[in-house]
Amino acid sequence: MCSSPTWPSSSDLPRPHTIPVTDMPDEVQLPSLQDMPDAQPGAGDLERLESVSVEVAVEIGRTHMTLGDALALAPGSIVTLDRPTDQPVDLLVNGRPIARGEVIAVDEEFGLRVTEIIRPAAPARVAGDEPAA
Repeated sequence: MCSSPTWPSSSDLPRPHTIPVTDMPDEVQLPSLQDMPDAQPGAGDLERLESVSVEVAVEIGRTHMTLGDALALAPGSIVTLDRPTDQPVDLLVNGRPIARGEVIAVDEEFGLRVTEIIRPAAPARVAGDEPAA
C-alpha cells in the first residue's frame, strides 16, 4: 500500500532574512554633460563603433515566383524584377536600407553612386504613450 507524501507546513520552512532598507536617496545626482569640457554628445560612442564590420549589399529589385519556377531556372533564364530601370537601387547595411543610388561601372566592377540618404523613420508610438505638453 502506498502512502501519500507528507509536505512540511509553512511554519516548518526556514524564514528568509529581511534586510531593512534605510537612507535611500529619492534622486540620484549625475554629473551634467555640460560640466565636462571635452564631452561631445555621441562622438565617443560612434568612434568606438568605427571598426565594427557590417554587411553592405545593393538591391536592384525583387520578384515572387513559385518553387517550381525557381527550380526550372537554367542558364539563359530571365528573371524580371519589380523595379523599373530608371529608378535608383537600394544600398542596404545589415539588411536595412540606408541610401539609394545609381549603378555604375568602376573599371571591371560594379559600383554605386549614392544619390539619396534614407533617414530612419521615427519610432512608432505605443497606444497611451502621449508626448508631454
